[in-house]
Amino acid sequence: MTATAPGLPQEAEAYLQYLAGQRRASAHTLQAYRHELSRLHELAAGRDLLSLSAHDIRRFVAKLHAGGLQARSLARALSAWRGLFRWLLRAGRLDANPAQGVRPPRASKPLPRALSPDQAAALLDGKPDDILEVRDLAMFELFYSSGLRLAELAGLDLSGDFSVADGEVTVFGKRSKTRRVPVGSQAREALAAWLAVRPQLASQGETALFVGQRGARLSMGMIRNRLDRWAQLRGLPVHVHPHMLRHSFASHVLQSSGDLRAVQELLGHASISSTQIYTHLDFQHLAKVYDAAHPRAKKG
Repeated sequence: MTATAPGLPQEAEAYLQYLAGQRRASAHTLQAYRHELSRLHELAAGRDLLSLSAHDIRRFVAKLHAGGLQARSLARALSAWRGLFRWLLRAGRLDANPAQGVRPPRASKPLPRALSPDQAAALLDGKPDDILEVRDLAMFELFYSSGLRLAELAGLDLSGDFSVADGEVTVFGKRSKTRRVPVGSQAREALAAWLAVRPQLASQGETALFVGQRGARLSMGMIRNRLDRWAQLRGLPVHVHPHMLRHSFASHVLQSSGDLRAVQELLGHASISSTQIYTHLDFQHLAKVYDAAHPRAKKG
């Protein structure tokens, strides 16, 4: 049995009793449902819960969202409300469930982390110490220069359809789409240095552009591990993963050009909406510049 909260409507209390007695809901679940039903009662502002419409529920959700409640919390509230109205519907107290068609706003995706231009320079500057680092520098310069995905870089061949030639890299991307992306001068220099020593590692007949100590194509996991090691040796304060170099490429190109469509093409995004997240990264960069440089932005 559950303790009665002052002011909670009779229908809500009966539903909680049903959850406790018939559904054997845990104390934690009952407490959570009581909280959400109390929230619904408060939003209804004295109105009978049986009189609420889908319009009312949408309005309640909008009000909670405007007040700062996150999408996951809104989804939990709606789940509890739907459960109550579904139970009332089965009991013949309602003709329709007013919360059934209402959906919470989508949870916002966390912004991808990107290196600053200075961090990117710190990652890629300096001379390699051995043949493996010559290879690694070529990989990471190409990552950052052309905004490749990890699978795209790992799949590159020495020559042929998916390779680097004439200052461009042709890759086999998502949805079986092929795209060509320019390769910057520093990446071309690093690739030339790697190609000069590649025969020392590559097995006879191996077609992969990037090979490991055993002479075969590098796996995506090995590339990921080598980048992590590389960043640690250079003292970067963040964990650097391959997709971060792709994010950094996109963010830095957008900061310099402002051309979102061009960045979309370079990244191989099917929809501009996938690229628009970098406008938020670009704004973060501009906001930091403003805070650092504008005389009226500085705190006294």
